[in-house]
Amino acid sequence: MHDIETLVIGAGVVGLACARALALAGREVMVLEQHGLIGSQTSSRNSEVIHAGIYYPVGSLRAKLCLPGKHQLYRFCAENGIAHERIGKLIVASDETQLPELERLHRQAIDTGLTDLVFLDRQRLQEIEPALVACGALWSPSTGIIDSHGFMLALQGGLEDRGGQVVLNSRVRRIDPCEGGFRLEVDTGGEDTYSLTCRDLVVSAGHGAPGLMETVSGAHPPRGYLAKGNYFKLQGKAPFSRLVYPLPEPGGSGVHITLDLQHQARFGPDVEWVEDLDYEVDPGRGDRFYEAIRRYWPGLPDNSLVPDYSGIRPKISAPGAPAADFRIDGPQAHGIQGLVALYGIESPGLTSALEIGDFVTALL
Repeated sequence: MHDIETLVIGAGVVGLACARALALAGREVMVLEQHGLIGSQTSSRNSEVIHAGIYYPVGSLRAKLCLPGKHQLYRFCAENGIAHERIGKLIVASDETQLPELERLHRQAIDTGLTDLVFLDRQRLQEIEPALVACGALWSPSTGIIDSHGFMLALQGGLEDRGGQVVLNSRVRRIDPCEGGFRLEVDTGGEDTYSLTCRDLVVSAGHGAPGLMETVSGAHPPRGYLAKGNYFKLQGKAPFSRLVYPLPEPGGSGVHITLDLQHQARFGPDVEWVEDLDYEVDPGRGDRFYEAIRRYWPGLPDNSLVPDYSGIRPKISAPGAPAADFRIDGPQAHGIQGLVALYGIESPGLTSALEIGDFVTALL
């Protein structure tokens, strides 16, 4: 007999979505979270954007999970009263040389099943966003924004309604396969640790997943990397009524403008490769922000940006390497029955969370 049937490590948005989906499937589920709050790392340090599914290669897990995940998420928000807005997004070409890449993105999106993108020329952009300077853009009407914390609370509520629970301040130090399942060594922040056994295990530990899975013989986790994204807040009224993105850059989607649900504007994230989880925003990085933003908004006033917050993407691709796909290793990948490990779940992890939960449940 095990202490619990199914354990999930990590109470970020993806871990909570997995736990809820497993509980809805009739399982006894417990979530272990190392921090004192749910979603206090990657899940609460992002742009809070519901992504349409534009950037992801055909056949990739990102594409397969983002598009249906987006539709699931909009339904879930409507049914559970979660604040959100289908605000739309413009991906802009600042000059003529970028138009072929914009066209490539459009074709790729169509190939993955996204058919609602519309190309807008310079004149049309001037009509709808007079402050924007670009020679063309892709308009994505199904991109939105969401209250990510409200979403996570609803996921936790759905889990608890089915008898599941989230246990905070419980850091898993080690995983050992045992007869018919797994034994976890758990640290509660003091000097004491305790052991907990389960039959099935889902490791959704974000940045910590590769290192934690190194304790499991035969799991073969990827190496993890940390790509920090800094955000700067605009002082004053937002210049646009929609999200505005430049073309993607290596490691991220470029310094873009996002709006929160109160339509306050912030810019980011950039890409800063780091070695540690340090969330301080260096004000000196603002100089690069002005340069990047003025490519599509030349009217950005001097001294109008202030440091806001940062997030750190849990990368599994090295600096300069092509972006890695989501990696979700079930028993077919590593040969360990009852174990699913998730790696590199960065953007569009929030958008895909409900679909990831269903995917993981099916693997088990």
